[in-house]
Amino acid sequence: MSFLTGEWRKLAFANYIIDKELLTPYLPVGTELDLWNGDCYVSLIGFLFKNTKLLGFSIPFHANFEEVNLRFYVKYKDGDSWKRGVVFIKEIVPKFALSVVANTIYNENYETMPMTHSWTEEEEQRTVEYRWRCKNEWQSFEVTANKGLSEIAANSEAEFITEHYWGYARYSASKTNEYEVRHPKWAQYKVKHFKIAVDFGLTYGQNFEFLNRQKPTSVMLAEGSDISVEGKKVIHG
Repeated sequence: MSFLTGEWRKLAFANYIIDKELLTPYLPVGTELDLWNGDCYVSLIGFLFKNTKLLGFSIPFHANFEEVNLRFYVKYKDGDSWKRGVVFIKEIVPKFALSVVANTIYNENYETMPMTHSWTEEEEQRTVEYRWRCKNEWQSFEVTANKGLSEIAANSEAEFITEHYWGYARYSASKTNEYEVRHPKWAQYKVKHFKIAVDFGLTYGQNFEFLNRQKPTSVMLAEGSDISVEGKKVIHG
């Protein structure tokens, strides 16, 4: 049985190319950076978790909630094959119990903050916005896109960003937690414009404050799908 099931919907991505040396201290043992055309990415992502179940059971008041995270991309060689995954700098959710479960079982870096979201549709476009309050300052990530869906092209940057199906979290200097995230290939909405009002230093620490002055390389909006998060495995370095 999957550890967690649900839906991820209306995933907004802001992707930044950064110096890969900045991420070396965050690499879990056994993993290495996964680059796209030689470039190292971090992504700010906001989405809605829907119909969430833990070990097949719905938890009252915890089925639907926002999440915003900052992540980067890694790979892990398992035998003769490479697994492509992500590492989270921080994941923000509005429910304290969610943070406790994720931090305890997977050793992730979840933090609880007040959050809201809005989805609006007009005749020819849709707008999604995710907001969170960090140390009494509201942060916002908003994307306006076409209403119609389009395929994510094979071998594209968008495919690289969306098709990492493993999660890795540092357990200790010699151990890494690994878990699989299952979902079908996603479709996307063509982005028209966006607004990022985020203090990265405040939210994610001074190592990422420079993103306040950096424009994203790309911004995406994916529809999402049903997902499942499988149980963890411990990798020994």
